[in-house]
Amino acid sequence: MSTENLTSERILEATEEVLRRYGPAKATVVDVARLLGVSHGSVYRHFRTKAALREAVTARWLRRTEVALAELTDGSPAPGPEKLRAWLLALFDSKRHKAGDDPELFATFSVLIDESSGVVEDHLAELTGQLTRIIDAGVRAGEFSADDPAEAAAAVFAATDRFHDPAHAPEWRRPTVEAEFTAVADLLLRGLRP
Repeated sequence: MSTENLTSERILEATEEVLRRYGPAKATVVDVARLLGVSHGSVYRHFRTKAALREAVTARWLRRTEVALAELTDGSPAPGPEKLRAWLLALFDSKRHKAGDDPELFATFSVLIDESSGVVEDHLAELTGQLTRIIDAGVRAGEFSADDPAEAAAAVFAATDRFHDPAHAPEWRRPTVEAEFTAVADLLLRGLRP
């Protein structure tokens, strides 16, 4: 690959592939450069350090979930309770599919997430911000009751932690997990009724 065609996005794609192959402990910038057919200096022109590259690839991975959920948050005309349930289920499904469809990459990102606290904090703020918008719109429509939509959103997010925090990924394969999710979502929606 010519360095003229080398973009940050292409580097991030290659980094994901290298992480999938070697894992976070063994993956190097040299491996990424080799896969791209460029020198490691070319990669460093886009990402000044290995930590910056790992942080960027983690942010990119988390952003995919944020974008999908934003479509539900801002693009759906559904009533508040329906939108909130759909959003929670989409978050759960997104995390569950990431864990089940590509377990090696999911395990890798679980390690990288521990290293990228600022990226994770931004991700969590985005997700709770989306929940806040859903709850706030529901309050304004008379579908929800919450004195502080941001506080209610944080509570909903915390109450559903088991269905989106990667630490709980092994539980997501249990045959009862969908019924457990439904029970928690039902309870939360009842609690938000006016």
